[in-house]
Amino acid sequence: MALSTEIGHVFRRLVRTPLFSLVTLVTLAIGIGTNTAIFSVIEGVLLKPLPFPHPEELLGVWHTAPGVNIKELDAAPFLYFTYRDEGRTFQDVGLWTESAATVTGVLEPERAGVLRVTDGILPILGVAPALGRPFTANDDTPGSPPTVILTHGYWQARFGADPGVIGRRLIVDGEAREVIGVMPASFRFLDVRPSLILPLQLDRAKTFLGGFSWRSVARLKPGATLDQANADVARMLPIALERFAAPPGYSKKMFEEARIGPNLRPLKQDVVGDVGRVLWVLMGTVGLVLLIACANVANLLLVRTEARQQELAVRTALGASVGRIARELLLESATLGILGGALGLALAYAALCLLVSLAPASLPRLDEIGIDTAVLLFTLLVSAVSSLLFGLIPIVKYAGAHLAAGLRSGGRSASQSKERHRARNGLVVVQVALALVLLVASGLMIRSFRALRAVEPGFARPEEVETFWISIPEARVRDEEAAARMQQAILERVAALPGVASAGMGRNLPMDGSGWNDPIFAEDHVYAEGQIPPIRRFKFVAPGLLTAMGTRLVAGRDITWAETYERLPVAMVSENLARELWGDPRSALGKRLRESASSAWREVVGVVGDVHDDGLDQEAKAIVYWPILMKDFEGSGMCRSLAFVVRTPRAGSESLRKEIRQAVWSVDADLPVASVRTLLSLYKGSMARTSFTLVMLALAGGMALFLGVIGIYGVISYAVSQRTREIGIRMALGAERRALLGMFVRHGLVLASVGAACGLVAAAGLTRLMGSLLFGVGPADPATFAAVAAGLVGAAVLASYVPARRATAVDPVEALRAE
Repeated sequence: MALSTEIGHVFRRLVRTPLFSLVTLVTLAIGIGTNTAIFSVIEGVLLKPLPFPHPEELLGVWHTAPGVNIKELDAAPFLYFTYRDEGRTFQDVGLWTESAATVTGVLEPERAGVLRVTDGILPILGVAPALGRPFTANDDTPGSPPTVILTHGYWQARFGADPGVIGRRLIVDGEAREVIGVMPASFRFLDVRPSLILPLQLDRAKTFLGGFSWRSVARLKPGATLDQANADVARMLPIALERFAAPPGYSKKMFEEARIGPNLRPLKQDVVGDVGRVLWVLMGTVGLVLLIACANVANLLLVRTEARQQELAVRTALGASVGRIARELLLESATLGILGGALGLALAYAALCLLVSLAPASLPRLDEIGIDTAVLLFTLLVSAVSSLLFGLIPIVKYAGAHLAAGLRSGGRSASQSKERHRARNGLVVVQVALALVLLVASGLMIRSFRALRAVEPGFARPEEVETFWISIPEARVRDEEAAARMQQAILERVAALPGVASAGMGRNLPMDGSGWNDPIFAEDHVYAEGQIPPIRRFKFVAPGLLTAMGTRLVAGRDITWAETYERLPVAMVSENLARELWGDPRSALGKRLRESASSAWREVVGVVGDVHDDGLDQEAKAIVYWPILMKDFEGSGMCRSLAFVVRTPRAGSESLRKEIRQAVWSVDADLPVASVRTLLSLYKGSMARTSFTLVMLALAGGMALFLGVIGIYGVISYAVSQRTREIGIRMALGAERRALLGMFVRHGLVLASVGAACGLVAAAGLTRLMGSLLFGVGPADPATFAAVAAGLVGAAVLASYVPARRATAVDPVEALRAE
């Protein structure tokens, strides 16, 4: 018989049994679709190379400093100059940083994302502008005419894709810059989404040791390896320490004691981070969902094949070979697998569209995620393997010698043997065991999420706090005090808006990914020559910020405006830093700190509650709070870019945001209001990885529970249907309905209990793989294991009770007439 004829027979059989076909295809679509969706994410995020020529040559240049307990230390200008001069394994090396700038003169003022780079970054990546030219060494030289390159999206949105934009002037932070290029539409720089690219223009003559606040990218020479590059950097580090001077207030010995070492890694690792662990755990969980789906379909096929046993036996007696019967059964399984795969592909496409639209903060490279050739091949492979998994079981059980017995079975007196139930029961046990593993994983993530929610973040009611950024460029207001008074004027206008309870401003927001870490000297602590004081976080605040944030004042008082404008040497510290240095928060009041050995001492006037600045899953950082306007402070004594914090029940409303813009523009119409969002969004962002993993595992666990319960329900229903005559005889002989009901419920309970026991053993081993994803709960948490096992067994008992109760409610006379 031709293959096309056999396929036609398969389709006709599927059409004649629409309920079986629908249930089978939906079950397969769920299993295959979830696997396809997760694989497409893994392929886009982890497996695809970076979109640059020879991406395997690109490195992220990081360091370690075990002397100050820093595992990942950024790059610095003094190292950049040394590596460019002395490197033997790098083709080139560059520095970059992400920031923002005020753009005026094009429509209304705006705050645009900026990528600041040294001149070698774009050539290192192997990317050239689509229009114009890249930066040259001259563009990156201090004092050279300021230039800018536009990204493709910004060029289209703000200039209407006008090719004549090259040579025009763009006002960036009050400075006119010549547009020299436009990047291609395909340009992506890690996960940074800038509008403008600016040259850094680092001044080598003013470069000191330190300044570890830059990111660095390098390209290896052909044939060079990562190990060789690390060895080369280790060789150059002593040269860099010798070549550059220590900044005022520090000694060269302090940097030597930090024991700075190389920590280079593939650039792709900088993009992906640790999300790979999450994705591979999710891939494993949805793989279990597919196995459960295959077990469910195998059970359906066993029932279907058993119903055809006499037909197949007759065909065998008439000359059909066992191979032909097996091929026909396998062809039906393959057809179901391919159709289920096609439906699963459609389901995966819809799920991916939803995922990309939600843009979870924990997922990088969203632009790379989609259905491509690799994903299609994966779906085809999964469909084929699934077809074999659920198709071979009925073939092995009913083909061959078993078919001959079909001619002797089927009479009214024939009883169903335990052996014929064994395969279906075994499949149900497998389903329950796998479902329990997934449900335990989901339960552990739920416990982690609840533990995170229970952490006191250091601020109150974040849903009532609106935040936005204002930057006053030096080119616009040169005098520092005048700029600070303009910031205060904006703050007062915003604080006067209807419904605003309090308002403040500072250089950083909690959990926004920013932070400035430096050594902190305490006057009553003795530091030996070359000893590095503890490195702690610095924040810059205006009066009223802590009140607006809802951060506790533990002792002392807030900084005042008078102290800010007079630049008096005052500071506040967090409670954990006060305890670290002086043992008690109140003991910190009146003590003095400074940021370097040569700067002025600054008196501690207040102690504030601890804030989880790096996320709820990280320990609260020890923080020093400085005024926004200071004298003789290392770096800059003025914060020109500040985050404004507004506490109001109207937070998040468009009407409030419109009023905020009007309040800002009433002070200066050319100041853009940027990054408007609630503090709640930052709070949720700190739990993004946990919540994303929780949702995905909960979906997988829910599907597993559904399929597992359906499997038990199907087995008990089929057992009841096959024993209807037996039920009638028992009832006619006086058996109680309750006893018959208990017989079938016990059957389901035994299956669920055996499956749960096996699942508990498997979960105890497998959940250890997700230990790094958990918070506040161990991977072998007994409460979670017990609750999940009890819940799953309870669901199984309910699934057994429904068909059993229906069977025992039939009339015994009707039951005796049944086959």
